[in-house]
Amino acid sequence: MRVYAYEHTMKENGMLTLKNLPFNTGEKIEVIIIPHSKPNLEEKRYPFWGKPITYLNPTDPVAEEDWEIYK
Repeated sequence: MRVYAYEHTMKENGMLTLKNLPFNTGEKIEVIIIPHSKPNLEEKRYPFWGKPITYLNPTDPVAEEDWEIYK
């Protein structure tokens, strides 16, 4: 099965017209429409990905009262 992809920007009230498709008259096809304007949830879910990290005194010992497990 071959897949043909066309990118299109909607211009009129939800009407889509495709011309010069590589199919014969009477041939059955399936049309799937995927919007590109969908917000990328991964970017909002992890806002600090790709940001630099700075550790302040990473080798200093942690006081026992600072451990969350003991609270």
